[in-house]
Amino acid sequence: MFVDEVKIRLESGKGGPGCVSFFRERFVTKGGPDGGDGGHGGNVWIEVDDHMNSLLHLRFQNCYAAENGRHGEGRKKSGRKGEDLIIKVPRGTVVRDQSNGELIVDFNMDVDKWLILDGGKGGRGNVHFKSSTHQSPREFEEGTEGEALDLELTLKLIADVGLVGFPNAGKSSLLSKISLARPKVADYPFTTMTPHLGTHQYDALSSQVVFADIPGLIEGASEGKGLGIKFLKHIERTKMILHLVEPFHDDGESPVEKIKAIRRELHNYSEILSQKKELLVLSKMDLMFEQEDLIAAWEQELGAKFIKISTATGEGIDHLLQSVRNCLEDLKY
Repeated sequence: MFVDEVKIRLESGKGGPGCVSFFRERFVTKGGPDGGDGGHGGNVWIEVDDHMNSLLHLRFQNCYAAENGRHGEGRKKSGRKGEDLIIKVPRGTVVRDQSNGELIVDFNMDVDKWLILDGGKGGRGNVHFKSSTHQSPREFEEGTEGEALDLELTLKLIADVGLVGFPNAGKSSLLSKISLARPKVADYPFTTMTPHLGTHQYDALSSQVVFADIPGLIEGASEGKGLGIKFLKHIERTKMILHLVEPFHDDGESPVEKIKAIRRELHNYSEILSQKKELLVLSKMDLMFEQEDLIAAWEQELGAKFIKISTATGEGIDHLLQSVRNCLEDLKY
């Protein structure tokens, strides 16, 4: 199961109390105070695990707490520090304070680990309260309380290329063609219910390109219709967009109308999305027979050229991958 949003409460450990103790040994009548300090409470960290791709492991528990510090002991022995709590998350996770929505940390490519909460300090034992006028102190300090924070964790997948389009546009078929990913493919809308990542490697010496298959968008997605609003956030991380559209559909809308509709949804959700580099891909070309004039008319209306592909026959796939590679190279400079 893919989970990309969770709410959890984190608590750091309480500091252990100091100890009241007096040195006792044969032939030593006035050993004096020797109570040790309490141990500090455990800290709370959030750390990236690059083998994770979901927040599912945090869904079934609401509260996580670090260990409390142990109490001090005689002979000036300090108590053991509480064990730190480390919460593992996938890369791309955004952590916000539930109370005000304030961003705490964004685990992008530059951040791997973050200290969220400090543990409480251990209390002082009675050895610290001895003075020339107070030789047998029985005072000690309780450890300080730990901290607590209610967090909202949101996962935004990190990919080079985002595949967008209406349901059944051929995004999952393309991803399975160019990578080892095997998303569900069928001839009905909303086959893809969760985002899928696929990696394509051009050759043994080239770097990999990660593609994200986003569940199909519909008009009104930015307002919460369909599955779109839940997954539009995953496109924000991508460097560019592959906008897939099928040539014909039962609803009678042309590819031009569909492309304009999706572009509006991207813009309504985030102006940043509408400014990303976009390649238009006309899929299912094996269904097009001598329709070059019609395609040319669509291109003229859009003011852009289609990359024409067919995942069934493999037509245009190599050209598409090379175009993606060229665009990503251009975006570096």
